[in-house]
Amino acid sequence: MDAPVWFISLACLGALYVVALCARPLAYLALCLRRSKDLHHYGSWAIVTGPTSGLGRSMAMELARRGLNLVLLDLDAANLQETSQAIEARHAVKIKTVVLDLALVATPQGDEAIRRLREAIAGLDVGLLVNNAAVNTPGAVYLHEADIERFVRMIRVNLWGLTEVTAAVLPRMLARGRGAVVNVGSGSTVAVPSFPLYTVYSSTKKYVARFSRSLYVEYKSKGIDVQYQVPFYVHTRMLSSAVKAKLRPWFVATADEYTRTAARWIGSGPLCVPGAAQKLQWCLTGFVPDWAHDWYRIRLHLQHRAVTRGARRAVIPDGGSSSRGQVIAIGNSSSGGPN
Repeated sequence: MDAPVWFISLACLGALYVVALCARPLAYLALCLRRSKDLHHYGSWAIVTGPTSGLGRSMAMELARRGLNLVLLDLDAANLQETSQAIEARHAVKIKTVVLDLALVATPQGDEAIRRLREAIAGLDVGLLVNNAAVNTPGAVYLHEADIERFVRMIRVNLWGLTEVTAAVLPRMLARGRGAVVNVGSGSTVAVPSFPLYTVYSSTKKYVARFSRSLYVEYKSKGIDVQYQVPFYVHTRMLSSAVKAKLRPWFVATADEYTRTAARWIGSGPLCVPGAAQKLQWCLTGFVPDWAHDWYRIRLHLQHRAVTRGARRAVIPDGGSSSRGQVIAIGNSSSGGPN
């Protein structure tokens, strides 16, 4: 007896749903089984912004371990020197440093720094740019509570600085017909519909996500791979100790663990969530409806706000004055994810 049409239709829809559900993990498994790209294919030099701590430092170490020479960009000359010496003590690579405060882009000082960057990479076989530098607040805040100048600095670094450095490096890659750009993002841009109390930070990272995807489409045919890498929870200075204490240990990767996997995935598509545990977090969040995400996030981030405000009050000495309403940018490398 032939099955009714409605039954066959529903069976086909169910099969398509199962295929779609399995496509992401199967694609991830296929990429895990293949050999990672030889990054020397792009060039013998890599540029890393924000390389003196967190993910940026670990990424610089990992690229040096893979034999790439480095151009390091940071706003603090002393930190650059310390990082360079630490890398050179472990790896036989060449290192150049450029002091560049990304918060000064589109100003005379920023223009001068970009000019120094172009001079530093002139004649170098630069094949890889890792845009890691970013600033964030030290804790969850309502928009009206924060010093707007802090947000302006965040927008300059996370948006303008990343865009201008990329624009300065791309012409050399285009001239050689090969290169890769890695923009470090945040899990808050792909895993959840909203990120309350971290609103400006997550919004700047949303720009980076769209910027990266569009550049991927623009430059893929020209031999340049552009990738948006999405860390979730990672142990860096941008993930406060108060917040870390509330997280399960298996949800939080170390910076070294993350970058070892992240370097392997460079050049593998426009979007990358490195690491099986972090990929699992991303997949699981897809089963949660938006309203539940919103409900959970605002409550969780209000707890973050209470913890960080309490910690801030605890370090103010008797008779001291607090900078009420201000948030301080900490770190210079993206923590990644919902933090």
